[in-house]
This record gives sequence, structure tokens and C-alpha cells, in this order.
Amino acid sequence: MASGGEGPADGSPDWADTSIDLSSPGLAKASASMLDSGEDFEVLDEDDDDDLSELPPLEDIGMGRAPPARDDTQAPGSEQAPEEASDVPRAAEEWLDVLGSGLLKKKTLVPGQGVESRPRRGQDVTVRLKAMLEDGSMVEDNPSLSFTLGDCDVMQALDLSVQLLEMGETALITSDAKYCYGPQGRSPDIPPHAALTLEVQLLAAQDAPDLELLRGGEKIQLANRKRERGNFYYQRADYVLAVNSYDLALKTVGSSSKVDFSPEEEAELLEVKVKCLNNLAASQLKLDHYEAALRSCTLVLEHQPENIKALFRKGKVLAQQGEYSEAIPLLKAALKLEPSNKTIHAELSKLVKKHAEQKDVETAMYRKMLGNPGTSSAPATCKAKSPRSIPWKWLFGATAVALGGVALSVVIAARN
Repeated sequence: MASGGEGPADGSPDWADTSIDLSSPGLAKASASMLDSGEDFEVLDEDDDDDLSELPPLEDIGMGRAPPARDDTQAPGSEQAPEEASDVPRAAEEWLDVLGSGLLKKKTLVPGQGVESRPRRGQDVTVRLKAMLEDGSMVEDNPSLSFTLGDCDVMQALDLSVQLLEMGETALITSDAKYCYGPQGRSPDIPPHAALTLEVQLLAAQDAPDLELLRGGEKIQLANRKRERGNFYYQRADYVLAVNSYDLALKTVGSSSKVDFSPEEEAELLEVKVKCLNNLAASQLKLDHYEAALRSCTLVLEHQPENIKALFRKGKVLAQQGEYSEAIPLLKAALKLEPSNKTIHAELSKLVKKHAEQKDVETAMYRKMLGNPGTSSAPATCKAKSPRSIPWKWLFGATAVALGGVALSVVIAARN
């Protein structure tokens, strides 16, 4: 299990140095156009013009492998919480059905220091981990794996089970693939749909550091670790967990601080925030959370009004909602920033055409509502008029002249 623990020591691993198998349809093709950062700008699913997988890819994702931390296929809270401490059998030979479904079980091998020594969600824990396939093949042997409990930093089988470990306890965990690496598996050592057996010992647990007291480099490192975990989940099409990880990264970046940061650290924190918001928008779009995605894109544009990915994504969302008049200017702005981008050209042309069709439909609808038969019936209306008919204005004028003449005659007669 090459990805059970924390990232590299510098805390800001590059996805270009990793190797994830991008198998989801939405990530099948990439545009040749590149941003200044060197990242792929766009991925296309040419078979479906309306597929939101056409949105630009995530920030800092290369054709790499998952970061060396965490795996999971389930959304937070999608399963019931582990059983309470009072229900845990003390006998080492008994198995505990953690979720009551038989898919995740725990058996104590070496008792720990008591129920009161169990770690709490939000604490940083360190465990010794061995992971094996059903045939006994070892896929990971990590003597010191650290992660934040409950943050989905590791696969869910481990995250749920460690909450039930006592300090110093060694336990055997059997888990269905659902709570490990799921249908994708992990190349090359864990096949798809593989159940795992874990041997875990809880070594340490302590409260997570106070975000307000973190130095600039530490805060950047922590935020990047959460962001990269979100990228990992996005690549596995687990968008709910991706949103969760990006939210945690944004919480870290946006937390108040009692420590002064250098201008360089401030700039790097802003860059991490923009990347998280862009990636959060992409995940929200996959979940059809359009309003949330709009808010994320808008926040990006508040910091970077010329961010091409945010302009493009916001335009796509507005177009998805039928707001072509608002979407087209955004895509024009993105195209102005990168005139050679064929994806923006294609999308803009499509929206202009749809907008014209929308206006034609609206015009026809208004005519119908106002009872206007249209220009085609105008000649028939003119022909229906009698050629000898006298305009009413002329009749009114003639009547006024006649009445004036009669009045004048009466006045003259009176004077005589």
C-alpha cells in the first residue's frame, strides 16, 4: 500500500512526480494548449458536447501516481459510525463488526491501555501498518504512518478502525474492497475489488496543531497535503471526498494567524487557495452543484480576474443553466487571454449558435403572447381594406370644417 501515509518530507509533493492511471472518461483526452504554468488546460469528451468533463483539469495534476497518503472510496458520513466503546469485546479472540454489515471487522491481537486511551477524531495519530491481500501477499509494511483521524487522509478501513484502537493495541482488520481501493484497485500491487487484511498498532495520538500558530511554510505544507488528497480522490471519480479534502485545504489557508508571514508566503498561500477553489469548482460540477461551483469560480476571479480556468468554468456553468448572454462574455475574455486555445474557440462558437436559437424562440414566443400574427400576414390585412374607404382622420376634419361654417353663418346673421 504505497500510499498509506503522509506526503514527502517537504510537504508539497508535485503530481507530475506521481503516477495515477487516469481511466475516467472525463479525463480521457487533453488539449494541446497549455497554460503558462505548464499544466494541461482542457480535457475533452468529444462524444458528448454537454458533458461537464470538458471542463479544464485540476490544478497540478500530472499523469502520476497517488500521493503517498490515504485511499478511500466512500463519502464522509456515508456509513454509520464505529460502534461505541462499551460494545467492544475485551476478549482478544473475538471479532468486532465495526459497521454492522460484516464488511469491516476488527480483532484485538494485543490489548491496549484501556478504552479511555482511544484517539479522537481530529487528532494526529501514528500507527504501524501492514497490509496483505487475501492470498497473504504483503502490499505495504509501514512502521510509522501518520495522519489526521477522520479527515479521510487514508483509506476508510483504516480511518474507521483506528478510532476503536486503544493506545498500544495491536489489531487485525479485515475489510471489503469498498473501504480500501475499490473497483480501481492500485496498480501494480492491488487488483480491482481486492479485500485487504490490515495489521495495525496504535503508537501515538496527539491534538492537531493550532492553525493560528502555524508558520507560513507549515500552513502551506498542510494545505497542499489536503489539496493533493483531493486531487487523488478526483482522479478516482470520488467527488464527494474530493470536495471534503479541498474544503479542509481552504479551511487551513483561510484560518486566522497569530504569526507574521513573509510576502512570498502570502503569495504562495493565495496561489494554493486559488488552486483549491478551481479544483473545488470542478468537483462541484461533477456533482451537479452548479450554484456552489459558480461561487467557487467567482472567488477565484475576485483574486485573479484573468484566471482562464475560472473564466472558462464559470462560462460553462452559466451556459449549462441557459444563461448564454452572461456566459459568452466570459468565454470571450478567456479567448482573449489565450487566442490559440481551440477548446475555447469551439465552446464559444457553440454558445453563440445556441444563443441565437434561444433569441429566435423568445421572439416567436413574444409575438404569440402579443397576438401579432407576424409580417407574413400583413399583405393580407392590407388587401382586406376597401379601396374606397376614407381614413377616419379625414372624416373628422371635414366634420369640423362644416360645424365651423355653420357657426360662422349664425354669428353673421346675428350681427345683421
